[in-house]
Parts: sequence; C-alpha cells; structure tokens
Amino acid sequence: MGKKLLITEKPSVAMEFAKALKITTNRRNGYLESENWIITWCVGHLVTMSYPDKYNEKLKLWRLETLPFIPEDWKYEIIPAVQNQFNIVKELLQRKDIEEIYNAGDSGREGEYIQRLVFMMAKPNPNAKMKRVWIDSQTEEEITRGIREAKDLSEYDSLSDSAYLRAKEDYLIGINFSRLLSIIYGRQLAKSIQEDKASISVGRVMTCVLGMIVGREREIRNFIKTKYYKVLGEFGDETASFKAEWKVNEKSEMYESTKLYNETGFKKEEDARSFIASLTASQATITELKKSKQKENAPLLFNLAEIQNECTKRFKIKPDQTLEIIQNLYEKKLVTYPRTDARVLSTAVAKEISKNLNGIARGFQDEEIQEYINKMVKEKYSTNLIKTKYVNDSKITDHYAITPTGQGYENYHSLPELQKQVYKVIVKRFLAIFYPPAEYSKMQVTVGIKNETFHCSGKVCVKQGFLEILKPMEKEEKKSTQDEKNVENTQDDNNKSKENKKQEDNNLEILKTLKKGQNIEIRNFQIKDAETSPPTRYNSGSIILAMENAGKLIEEEELREQIKGAGIGTSATRAEIMKKLEKIKYIEVNNKTQIITPTQKGERIYDIVYGSMPDMLNPKLTASWEKGLDLVAKKEIKPEEFMIKLKNYIHSKFDKLLIKM
Repeated sequence: MGKKLLITEKPSVAMEFAKALKITTNRRNGYLESENWIITWCVGHLVTMSYPDKYNEKLKLWRLETLPFIPEDWKYEIIPAVQNQFNIVKELLQRKDIEEIYNAGDSGREGEYIQRLVFMMAKPNPNAKMKRVWIDSQTEEEITRGIREAKDLSEYDSLSDSAYLRAKEDYLIGINFSRLLSIIYGRQLAKSIQEDKASISVGRVMTCVLGMIVGREREIRNFIKTKYYKVLGEFGDETASFKAEWKVNEKSEMYESTKLYNETGFKKEEDARSFIASLTASQATITELKKSKQKENAPLLFNLAEIQNECTKRFKIKPDQTLEIIQNLYEKKLVTYPRTDARVLSTAVAKEISKNLNGIARGFQDEEIQEYINKMVKEKYSTNLIKTKYVNDSKITDHYAITPTGQGYENYHSLPELQKQVYKVIVKRFLAIFYPPAEYSKMQVTVGIKNETFHCSGKVCVKQGFLEILKPMEKEEKKSTQDEKNVENTQDDNNKSKENKKQEDNNLEILKTLKKGQNIEIRNFQIKDAETSPPTRYNSGSIILAMENAGKLIEEEELREQIKGAGIGTSATRAEIMKKLEKIKYIEVNNKTQIITPTQKGERIYDIVYGSMPDMLNPKLTASWEKGLDLVAKKEIKPEEFMIKLKNYIHSKFDKLLIKM
C-alpha cells in the first residue's frame, strides 16, 4: 500500500499536522513517518531566482550594453543554507511508494510559490496525485477538514502563475532599473550625500512607498500656516448659556466677500471686529432645531493592515513585529490566518461562529472578557450574523478576517505579555460585533441674527452598546504626529478629554430646553484665532493603511472600506517593504513614536526617480500591476498577456531614459 506525503512551510506547522493526523512516530532526519503518512517541511524559501551572472559571468558587471536583462528561460537555484532540507524533501517527493502528495504550504500566494518552486526543482514521482490543503487556522478540526477536502493541485495553477509573475516582475524591475539608474546617476548621488560611491535601489513597491513618504515630508516642509479669525456668539442667560459659531450663508451680508478666508473665518481680525459691531443691539432667534437619534455599529473585524495600524497606535510597534506576533498566535491555534485582506466572515464560518464564542467562554480565563461574555448571555444578544455587514462572501478572496478560534488556551499562559495584549485586542474586536450599536442623542441648533446664522450642536451617548468593549482610544492630537509627542502630557490630555465630554453633555441639556422661534439673549461675541494645519507624517501603521488603499491615508473607517481596491503590495509583503526601506537607510522610523521620515539619501533617490521615471512613484501604477496579478490569479487574463505588458513597459522606459543621456 502506498503512502501519502504532506509538505508544510516550516517544522512547527508540520508538528501541528502530525498531531491532527495522530502521528506519534519518532521524528526522522527532516521528516516524520508513520504507516500511512510522511510529513516533511520547507524552512521558508528553499529555492530562489538566479542572479544575472548565473546566466552569463559577464553580467556580474553593471554595464549599459547588457541592459535590459530579460531572460527567456528562467534559472533557479537551491539556497545554499537550506540545501540539506531540500535534498530530504526531494528524495521524499521522488519515492516510488508515494501515491499522494499534499501541498500544505501557507494558504496564500507566497506560500503557493514556495512549494511550487520546490516541486519544479525536485521533480516529484509522476504517478503521485498532487493535492492542495487550504486552511484558515491551525486547529485540529481545520487541519483535518483541509486534508479531507484537499483539491487537485491544478485548481491552484492560476494562483501559482500569479506568484511566479510577481517574482519575475519584482526581479526585472529591481535589477534592470537599479542598474540603469546607478550607471546614469550613481556618481551624482554619491556626491550629493558625500560618499565615495553609491548605488540606487529601485523596487516596484518600495520606490512607490518611498515616494509617498518623501512627498508627504515635502508637503509638511513647504506648508505655510495661514491664520484666520472665527466669530463665536454666546447665547442664553446667567444660569444657562451656549456658544455657537458663525457661518456664512447665501443671505449673509458677507456672502462671497473677499474679506473671508473660508465660510467660517475672516482673513483679518479687524474685519471680524467690524462684522461683530454690525450685529450688536440686534435680536437673536432660534431659527432651526433638529433633534435626532444616531446609531453606530461596531467596526468590521481586523484584517492584517488594520491590526498592524491598531498595534502601532496602541503599542508603538512596527508592522513586521505585529505580523510576527499574530503569526505566532496563529501557530499556537489562538487566531485564524493572519495574511488576509478581508474584514468580514464567510457565510459558512458565520453559521458556526458560536463554536468560537463557546471556546472563548470556556477557555479564556480573563476576567474582563468573561464579563463581556456573561453580559451577552444575560442580555440574550443574538449570535446570528447572517444578513449583517460582518458577513459578506463577495469581499473574501483567500481568507476571512482575523478572528479568535476559541482554542489554543493551553499555549496562552506561556506567551510574552505583549502577545497576550495583542490577542486580547483581537478578541475584543470580535466580541464587539455581537453587541448592539452605540446610540447617541444629537441636537443641532441654528441661531439667526438679521441675515446671519450661528450654528451649534450637542451629542451625547445614551446607550454604550459595543463601546462597553471597544472603549474609544483618546484621539491623538493631530499635531503630535509632526514629531515626538510628549509622553508626560498623556494624563493631562485624558483629563481635558473628560472635561470636554462633560461640557458636551451640559450643552445638550441646555439645547434641549430651546424652542424654535424663541428669542434668545445675546450675551457676547468673541473672536477665535484659527490656523490651517499641515498634513501629518505617516507612522509605521498608517503607512500600511495607505498602501492598502493605493496611496491614500483614509482615516474614516467606513469610507476606507468602501473605496478599498487594488492596493500597493499585499498584506503579506507590506511590512517587509517598510523593513527594507529602513534597512537600506532610505527612511528612518522613530522607535518611540513610530513616526516615519525620509533620510537625505532617500530624498535624493526620490529626486532621481522623479526626474527619470516619475510614474514609478505613482501609487496608481503600482496598484495597477497588483491588479493585473490578481486578474491572472482569477483567470481573467493569461500569464502571457501580463508578461508581454511587463516587457513592453521595461523596453519603453529604457528607450526614454537612454534618449535623455
């Protein structure tokens, strides 16, 4: 009787598969073997693309006449450090007694690529059936389901095509344009940064992200603050008063006046004072009252970009650290697959979601979390998520959102404290979707004086709902992201926030006593100084969100979800891109604040690329290449089409650049 061979991406994952398959046989050299199964593993990448000099020794030198380098037959090689494990895997793949081979690599494009490279180089037993295991978590049930429902490997050929093309694209753009720009501009760069020699490193995603960071820095640097003056009125009596802000309207004396900076402010203080003088001894009347109830649902679940941004804000850690933590939580069976772009659940998962909740209730010994679950039970909150915004099959490609599995608690206590905190953040976001919406009572008031209008609003939370779990983080001051935020001020800021909330509550109570048409006393007018603000610098979390949204930093969550399309890079690669930019000293990341700034070298590289091939800095171009890879994966375009476009792009760029020389 033949055997089944299963290959995972790393040894720790292989051990989880062995447990699920009840394989207790002793570990051999680089694999496990039982009566029916053999389990082996890669150690990340075993195979890599060969550098140009492996095609021709002369290509080791960077010369203009050898560019562009676009091979017809691609060469690959075994990575020397892992040659031994490759030999073990190859020998097992070629064994005559192997009837079925299971690719159990990481369930994503890069995971597919790692294994397909191994199959390509190792040439498995041609009589063995090739299958693909695709799982969303490393729980025993999910592993056994993945093996039981494994599809023919050929069903993932288009994903494999996409993975190969991604690697070829990055290779061709990186090698050709890094060499070309270094040959043309290397000396100029070295001189400008006062070094003996310098090379220019260009990448499809990396250069675009550098462009975003340098572009933002220059916006801030060139920003000139503009001061303007707002007019506020205080209305009411000694026992109860409220403030309202003037805003121009079509009937206003100031409508389309050149004295205005914007619809709420004057360019000059004296003009604001003259305007106030024209309103004195006038009658004020409540011309409009709007009362409303507002509901706000819990946010969507985390995908990788969102949790990376959240962890940067909360814990001041870099995206690659967040990914490392969540990858570990995944391998410890605590959460589902981390490298996902989706923020929703599939219908199939939503139907079984009570298992996750029951697992958390039984296994997660955390007092705060247990209180939330007890309240869910006591208040009989529904666990039926079907027909809610949290379930949407159309928004899931490879994997659903990051969620707690409700398992793995035997591993929880040995986790470092930071990993426990990150896990708890994921659990709280998950539990929040079962809680009712937060409810607000809102009131908008318009005060009329002559033809002028003053506006005021009050809002108070009347039912916390999901906010019991997701207590809002105190909003960071916009200015704080310009450089380092003074940590000592945090407590003061919290106190101010409480005072502001109290003031907001009082305003609402005062506003509730008003009636439309009521005349109201004008207590005084004030001039409030205002000024325009520069854009904020990216931090290591917000840049990931901007990459996901093709270069736009969209802070409004709902809007972010609506416009999400092809981003820059993928959830699996964005953190590595940032790490590389920092490593090659194109950017600096402040360890305390996670604020990103470009280095002098990074800015000079930006100038060179901007002057020679500026579209490399355009997020739309990078996102369009990513979209093309996605279309290949979905079988909407053929790999050959993508490759022709890539070659044409490289040749056209070379033609233009060589003309400039």
